[in-house]
Amino acid sequence: MNIMDFNVKKLAADAGTFLSRAVQFTEEKLGQAEKTELDAHLENLLSKAECTKIWTEKIMKQTEVLLQPNPNARIEEFVYEKLDRKAPSRINNPELLGQYMIDAGTEFGPGTAYGNALIKCGETQKRIGTADRELIQTSALNFLTPLRNFIEGDYKTIAKERKLLQNKRLDLDAAKTRLKKAKAAETRASQLNSARLEGDNIMIWAEEVTKSEQELRITQSEFDRQAEITRLLLEGISSTHAHHLRCLNDFVEAQMTYYAQCYQYMLDLQKQLGSFPSNYHCNNNQTSVPPVPSASSNIIGSSALTSTSGLVMTSPSNLIDLKEGSGSRKARVLYDYDAANSTELSLLADEVITVFSVVGMDSDWLMGERGNQKGRVPITYLELLN
Repeated sequence: MNIMDFNVKKLAADAGTFLSRAVQFTEEKLGQAEKTELDAHLENLLSKAECTKIWTEKIMKQTEVLLQPNPNARIEEFVYEKLDRKAPSRINNPELLGQYMIDAGTEFGPGTAYGNALIKCGETQKRIGTADRELIQTSALNFLTPLRNFIEGDYKTIAKERKLLQNKRLDLDAAKTRLKKAKAAETRASQLNSARLEGDNIMIWAEEVTKSEQELRITQSEFDRQAEITRLLLEGISSTHAHHLRCLNDFVEAQMTYYAQCYQYMLDLQKQLGSFPSNYHCNNNQTSVPPVPSASSNIIGSSALTSTSGLVMTSPSNLIDLKEGSGSRKARVLYDYDAANSTELSLLADEVITVFSVVGMDSDWLMGERGNQKGRVPITYLELLN
């Protein structure tokens, strides 16, 4: 029974405090009550903390978008994080593209130029996907996690103490208002002290003034104590900035490593593809347009270069002479070539065939002969031998 009485009294006291704060807050908004202003240093600290919180949230959210553009994947990761469970590993976009390229290259044939190039590109894309996964993991650990810890930990504590400071200020201002009203009532009572009743009123209001003064001292002490606690927490924001600076350096280093890896992967891929022609015939393309090899392998365009077999390559003037003459020449095949139709001859890199010109044939083509097989071959795939 005593415990119940205590709970009822505590509930009534809390309700009275809440009502008093609500009245004080309302009167301040209406301009009917005075408000204790915080000192300038504390106000600056509060502003700095709020600014830090807002920009930290924006940077954190946009970094998450940068690292994981898929919103559904972000939601799934958030749910698993709240459930304290590890999210299932999923293939990322570069890895998926790489797998498609490898599968396509295998289907087209690793022995063909296009199929081989697709496989090499796919392998590079998968390596980029692995680097992307490492970037996400490193950035989440060294950059996003500290930012999130500040928002969900340190700033929540600051916000809690800041709210408590606001309540203590309302209690202080309410006590000031009550003391001001009690003194005003005591003054009026002293001016009307002719009757005994008024004399009793003077005693009552004197007691009320004393009680209000004691309450003001208590609320002032509690307010000052809470202001100091809040100030100490807010001064830690400078340390937070220093910590976030170190985390930012880690994030930049992770990005630098990622982009350096990607650049090296693509540089290696470019070198591997340098020996491939830049354009290929499509199997369903019936128009005979000769492919053009890449600039890094413009062997035909150079004059008097020596091949690895010791045979001298011919200059473009030799090709013109061959086109205008009626003789045949030996030529080494530079790249694999898949015939687009029955009028063309498929080629294998490094094989030697016989080529000759046919009247009326397009200037970019020669007639090729390998044993009993004949067909048109693109000049850009050939190295004429002396």
